[in-house]
Amino acid sequence: MKIDHILQRLRASGAKPGHEELVLRNWTRALPLDFGRSRPADFFPLALRRILPALATELGGLARLSGEYAGEDGSRLLLELADGQTVESVLLPRGGLCVSTQVGCAVGCTFCMTGRDGLLRQLGSAEIVAQVALARSRRKVKKVVFMGMGEPAHNLDNVLEAIELLGTLGDIGHKNLVFSTVGDRRVFERLPRCAVKPALALSLHTTDAALRAQLLPRAPRIDPAELVELGEAYARATGYPIQYQWTLLEGVNDSQAEVAGIARLLAGKYAVMNLIPYNTVDGLGYRRPSRERAEAMSLALYKYGILTKLRQSAGQDIDGGCGQLRARTVAPAPPPTAAE
Repeated sequence: MKIDHILQRLRASGAKPGHEELVLRNWTRALPLDFGRSRPADFFPLALRRILPALATELGGLARLSGEYAGEDGSRLLLELADGQTVESVLLPRGGLCVSTQVGCAVGCTFCMTGRDGLLRQLGSAEIVAQVALARSRRKVKKVVFMGMGEPAHNLDNVLEAIELLGTLGDIGHKNLVFSTVGDRRVFERLPRCAVKPALALSLHTTDAALRAQLLPRAPRIDPAELVELGEAYARATGYPIQYQWTLLEGVNDSQAEVAGIARLLAGKYAVMNLIPYNTVDGLGYRRPSRERAEAMSLALYKYGILTKLRQSAGQDIDGGCGQLRARTVAPAPPPTAAE
């Protein structure tokens, strides 16, 4: 379901712009749609009052809690959609929430569980917002990162619709809406034109173009240096630093050559480098580097003058990296062959 479908339902029942805003505001903030005594009984048209209970039920069914897995770094939620498909979202520390934008993913990152089965379907904009509404029914949400299952750039219209609603009636600061992507030129064309301009996180993972093509086989072919330049232009236009994501893979992208490459690309840039030690997935053939190696890489970048944060991969203690919870509930896919 898309947000526009909700608006069509409301307008067909006589809703005016003020009515629409109240319904969408209450939904995104996990407040009742019957409005109790907060409005006079005749504030809404009669036809609209009659459909609100059914609409509330329908919106609540867009993303239902199927399972919760509490970890030291936040609770991972397995959510069932109206058609029975499942996605994951994560309640992060300090009021953060990570949401999914697709069921599966077409990018096929070789170290990622989510992409093993490819893209199954897109999430509608209302399904994306429904993850926020569900999370807010449990606790406060002040920040939403689009870093869960899926590649937001491959579902751009729906993701931007969700961002616009969350950044207006959803009362989330624009810089606290974080669009995460492997890099797609359409992102750099569309985001600067949006009324709600989110912060941007770019999955870099390596400064070597050939290695990046191996790790992200179906990502757009953008040289890492060009990707950084595109990110820098957006950072300067919005005033938000680019968050560069770097999944640390032992013996793959944790070398001194990569440290030097990062220092070269990010020198003087409005950027933050997030080093994220890999969440081990059985059968994918990658390993997590030692804590000592990760810390040494972070320190080396600091000495080069690169603002670097060594992150703790979410879900380490419960084997709950992105896509792992969903994988437990569906038939396992065979590991990709070398040809794939």
